[in-house]
Amino acid sequence: MLFKISLKNIRKSFKDYTVYFFTLILGVAIFYVFNAIDSQSVMLDVRANVMDIIKLMNDMLSGVSVFVSCILGFLIIYASRFLIKRRNKEFGIYLTLGMSKRKISAILFFETLLIGIVSLVAGLVIGTILSQFMSVLVANMFDADMTKFKFVFSMKACVKTLIYFAIMYVLVMIFNTFSISRCKLIDLLNAGKKTEKVTMKNPVICTIVFVIGVGILSYAYWMVTRGVESINIVDKIGVPIALGCVATFLIFWSVSGFMIRIFTSIKSVYYKGVNSFVLRQFCSKINTTVFSTTVICIMLFITISVLSAALSMKDSLSKTLSETCPMDIQFSKYTYSALSDAYESSEELSDKDKAMLEDSKLSIRETLNNNGFDIDKYLKNVTEYNIYNVGMSTEDTLGNMKDEILEKYPNIMFLGMPTVMTVSDYNRIALAYGNETYSLNDDEYMIVADFKNEIEIRNVVLESGATFNVNGKTYKPKYSECKDGFIELSSQHINDGIFILPDNAVNADQIRKTGLVADYNADTRAEKYEIEDKLNAALKGVFNNTSEISYNSRIDIAEASVGLGALVTFIALYLGVIFLISSAAILALKELSDSADNKERYGMIRKIGVDERMIDMALFKQIGIFFAFPLILALIHSVFGIKFINIILATMGMSSMAASIGLTLAFVAVIYGGYFLITYLCSRSIIKPGR
Repeated sequence: MLFKISLKNIRKSFKDYTVYFFTLILGVAIFYVFNAIDSQSVMLDVRANVMDIIKLMNDMLSGVSVFVSCILGFLIIYASRFLIKRRNKEFGIYLTLGMSKRKISAILFFETLLIGIVSLVAGLVIGTILSQFMSVLVANMFDADMTKFKFVFSMKACVKTLIYFAIMYVLVMIFNTFSISRCKLIDLLNAGKKTEKVTMKNPVICTIVFVIGVGILSYAYWMVTRGVESINIVDKIGVPIALGCVATFLIFWSVSGFMIRIFTSIKSVYYKGVNSFVLRQFCSKINTTVFSTTVICIMLFITISVLSAALSMKDSLSKTLSETCPMDIQFSKYTYSALSDAYESSEELSDKDKAMLEDSKLSIRETLNNNGFDIDKYLKNVTEYNIYNVGMSTEDTLGNMKDEILEKYPNIMFLGMPTVMTVSDYNRIALAYGNETYSLNDDEYMIVADFKNEIEIRNVVLESGATFNVNGKTYKPKYSECKDGFIELSSQHINDGIFILPDNAVNADQIRKTGLVADYNADTRAEKYEIEDKLNAALKGVFNNTSEISYNSRIDIAEASVGLGALVTFIALYLGVIFLISSAAILALKELSDSADNKERYGMIRKIGVDERMIDMALFKQIGIFFAFPLILALIHSVFGIKFINIILATMGMSSMAASIGLTLAFVAVIYGGYFLITYLCSRSIIKPGR
């Protein structure tokens, strides 16, 4: 009998609470998809390095899943609270008819069990289908061979999903039992007649609290934008975040207090149509939802900011790779003069140090050939260059702008030994990379750089005409600004400045480091992989053992860049989707519950002559204000949060976030707006007469 009642209740309330069922199914599907990447990725034919990156990504996603399960568990329990509240009168009738609280708890147990089974089955089916598309996405991101791909059901992800959600549903059952045990018959029967008390807060206190909240929030905004230069905010990012949370709560608390007083004083707005009804309905519940609204606002802010940053990082890493890695491989090696200076303080050298010192007398070409890698056979378009040590630090190059720059940029990280090249060496690299070449007079120097933040500082020095001395001769800047250029292969624009001098400005014994760039003597990707495998085998155990030679390849950089981009994108997307649906679902369930409770009130305004069109518009406004309330402040938070993230990304040599912001906002609009629309349609159905 109790099971039949439970089944009937689910069928009866399914339409009214479509949002709840949809959210549960969506949560299960998302949880399965991101935990099934591990099983899907084993079908990909990728290199060992890429598989290691995928494994790391799976491990991190597994850790994030624990946090996600807590969010979803909170969401399910929160939703159950409103569902029980919606059915207070029903439970009151059960008690009046003689049913015990234990039996009512049993009804809720069966309902939760049935809902859990349906949501798990439907979610796993949808998740299994979506995971195949996710597998294709992973393969495309890592440029994998899909010839071995086949449909896969991840038993590991399925079991994990079942365990996590089973724990959630058990907690819901315990919560429901506890809630029923505390119910009183009189409260249950009169629940639909009660209105949450509208506390008319003192407007003076509200104004003071509002000003304090805005002040705290303004200071937090300043810390993450203008204050970044003067405060080491990266190490203390928790301070502005905490201040922002407190300020958000204070703003919502104060606004909820004086909103009704403000609008009641504007007669033309308050008495227009059914605005007075909408405002009273809204204010009757806003006082009790300040905390939850604050949490929703913060979650929306995190979603917008983090997802924008992740998409921007991935896009930046993908776009700039062709610019910053124009050749296949780059070798570098310290010279004998550089190593002998480093070892001169040692009383006795080890065998390893002696071997490395002896190898430093050889060229890169000779070291490679000695270790079994034939450079003439496997490489083409070979270009060699030198980097010099002229006995000065970057601080010495600041000229008379030194004190001003150190005061304005206290956290500059480039103070150290500058990279110095001759103009002929740089021009050879520039020609190989397809960059612009230059010429210098005997008393001139120039700086090439592509790291935006450092370029700004370098330009200040160049504009001042700063000179410096090398080997007894003074050099002046040829240009008043840095020229674009680089020598190191990397995933981003990170060259903070190379000082270019005339060929006769340095001596051969000042060579600190030699370099060599080249392309693989191969036409296909598979052939390039084969050459790189031979190089890895030839130099395995050589670096920092018998030689100082090191290398960086386009393949390694691309794999690392794609891996980092995929890692941050998947984690941000995982958290972003969960935060977004949780925020929207909480608001939706609250509105649906209130619509059911307020059905009689909408019936009353029908009786005084309000037509259905005006009632629908009143409902639309009420739900719209409630959804927009946390979103507006979250968008304001995001403006400053994104500015801070942009500053951090710029220090890493990455591009701006303009494109990713638009994509993120569209993503939020679709999901958040979709929940709003579903909530409105379901609420309108609930308040219709005859329901």
